[in-house]
Amino acid sequence: MAGPPRRPSPTPQAPPPGHEIVFAEVRRARERTHFTIDQHAVSAARVDGDADALARVVRNLLDNALRYAVRRIEVSLRVCGGTAQLVITDDGPGIPEPDRHRVFDRFTRLDDARARDAGGSGLGLAIVRDIITAHHGSIDIEDAAPGARLVVRLPADGI
Repeated sequence: MAGPPRRPSPTPQAPPPGHEIVFAEVRRARERTHFTIDQHAVSAARVDGDADALARVVRNLLDNALRYAVRRIEVSLRVCGGTAQLVITDDGPGIPEPDRHRVFDRFTRLDDARARDAGGSGLGLAIVRDIITAHHGSIDIEDAAPGARLVVRLPADGI
């Protein structure tokens, strides 16, 4: 007795280029804000990895920037020396240098006085760090004077 016909296994697909992920997440963020989100410095880049997880990185970083920006967010993506570098900069209050490592810890919120619904759970940047680490990358926080600049570095897949 023959069983049901076998379906071919889906062929794994390469993740979309990083710039497509960034553009999609910027479009999503623009739907929720009146702030300027400048993406003119997004160049072609490809990162080998889980497309949904990489989109989550961009989404969480943009959500964080939207939470603290005064009026402007800048997004850039470029490849240099085999490394894809995503930079998201906001013009908000910035992150004090002593707290820059701590913000990647789960449930860390720098402004304890904020209501949870206004500030988030303190998981977004921890998730970002975990995804980036799983993709053999790194994330750093720099001063943007004013604001914060979050710099993600991931191994680039050749374009």
